[in-house]
Amino acid sequence: MKNWKLLTVLMAMMLLVLAACGSKDEAKKEEKDSSADNKPSEAQKEEATAYPITIPGSTQGENTFKEVTLEKMPEKVVVFDYGFLDTLDALDVKVAGVPQKSVPKYLSKYADKSYVNIGALKEPDFEAISEMNPDIIFISGRQAAAYDELSKIAPTVFVGVDAKDFMPSFKVNVELAGKIFGKEKEAADAFAAYEAKVEEVKAATASAKEKALIVLGSEGALSAYGPGSRFGVIHDVYGVKAADEKIKPDTHGDNVSFEYIRDTNPDVLFVVDRDAAVTPEGESGTKAAIENEIVGATNAAKNSKIFYLDPQVWYLSGGGLTSETQKADDILKAFK
Repeated sequence: MKNWKLLTVLMAMMLLVLAACGSKDEAKKEEKDSSADNKPSEAQKEEATAYPITIPGSTQGENTFKEVTLEKMPEKVVVFDYGFLDTLDALDVKVAGVPQKSVPKYLSKYADKSYVNIGALKEPDFEAISEMNPDIIFISGRQAAAYDELSKIAPTVFVGVDAKDFMPSFKVNVELAGKIFGKEKEAADAFAAYEAKVEEVKAATASAKEKALIVLGSEGALSAYGPGSRFGVIHDVYGVKAADEKIKPDTHGDNVSFEYIRDTNPDVLFVVDRDAAVTPEGESGTKAAIENEIVGATNAAKNSKIFYLDPQVWYLSGGGLTSETQKADDILKAFK
């Protein structure tokens, strides 16, 4: 009887030991599974983006862009708009093809042979793009005329910003990039950082009395821009007072003369040098032309308040997370 009782006790102890080991193994398994959950696979990332997604169509001037539905996250991406390329670069999204002829210096890595050259900004290489068999193509105003042909190759999405409603349209683009490529948090954080920079500029310009004029220099000709125009972000977003409120809000601005600049007499003169942006090695005579006796009579010239804005950022790649932050810094320098 005693032996039987002893055997019962030993068996009970063995069962307790086995149960404890099983619990530890199960705990380790659960911990491992939990760790794996914290490192989602690419498939999980794509699933988190909630595909399929539909990108609404839009109308810009005389151009209508159709609604696009994506069944899965695009892998082979073609980008014509340098501003949107800038945003994708900031969000660490891989791109396959870009127009390499006029790539801004700060995006120079995209001029490498590892990327497909898809033509010029206004002259897409349809054959090269078709051979790529891309999953998506992003365009803006410069490619509007090629929209129908590009749409035959792959879903084509318009991502140009609206100068008359800049902040909302820029935010939509950043959010769109985040949504399509599973970078929604990164996009939200980046845009919040940009908004903080805008507030910093507005704080500097709020108490400033100086009035500014924006001119574009191109092949010896000058165009002036005001609120609601291509470069109107200076007035509309950053709060800089305009030296001339009557300039039409147009992409191409108003053709003006040196005498117009003298008579408008801005306290601050912002110059965008198109020639420096699009010519080899940045060749341009705009600076020499601007700094003449006529313009020299303005308050801007007398007080050393003529600012030459980075032409590649302002003329070629506006509407990007990096370019728009640099623009804000450019304006901040004028009012510090």
